[in-house]
Amino acid sequence: MSLVEINIPSPKQLRGGWAALAAVYTARGWGADVYATQEQWLYHDGGGNWVCLRFKSKDQCILIGHDHEYSETYYGEAAEYFNEEETNILGGAPDWWAFDLSPLPFGEWIGFVYGWDGTKWQRANYSKNDGYEDIGLINACSINNTTLLSEFASDAPGLNGNPPPAEALAALVAADGKITHALLEAVVPGWDIDAGIAAARKFT
Repeated sequence: MSLVEINIPSPKQLRGGWAALAAVYTARGWGADVYATQEQWLYHDGGGNWVCLRFKSKDQCILIGHDHEYSETYYGEAAEYFNEEETNILGGAPDWWAFDLSPLPFGEWIGFVYGWDGTKWQRANYSKNDGYEDIGLINACSINNTTLLSEFASDAPGLNGNPPPAEALAALVAADGKITHALLEAVVPGWDIDAGIAAARKFT
């Protein structure tokens, strides 16, 4: 079974926005939803939907996740639990894709597994909606714009109900995880800046 190449930004391209979101979340006190460890980057949308990017080596990682409303794929124990036909989300994939398929810490089920080989993302060849696009990782990582990032930052007490300046949001993403006090203070004045900086730096 052949794999399907999919159009997702590389881990390097995702990093700046993911780290910026982690900085904002953590500064706000939501650090358990978006964060990084040495082994993975994690994102939870607060509504039960999640994505984890897990690193096996410098040029090998997987993107796994699940959307509890829109994932129509059933992998492993989920197929038996929901009495559905199992979707072969690892069909044709190299063995290393299965190096860490635990849905923890965010969920019980996995709806998709995508592999990055250093040059491209691929997935198994299936037709069901696996929920990836519905989770909205691209928007969360500010790939196309900083609208979502702005929404989460706009409650910062120092903004007086106004959204953060667009140029400040763009600079936060462009820092690629190497966020400074001035950069984050410009986006979420009044929140825990030091905690936010520490969260972002873990992505580097």
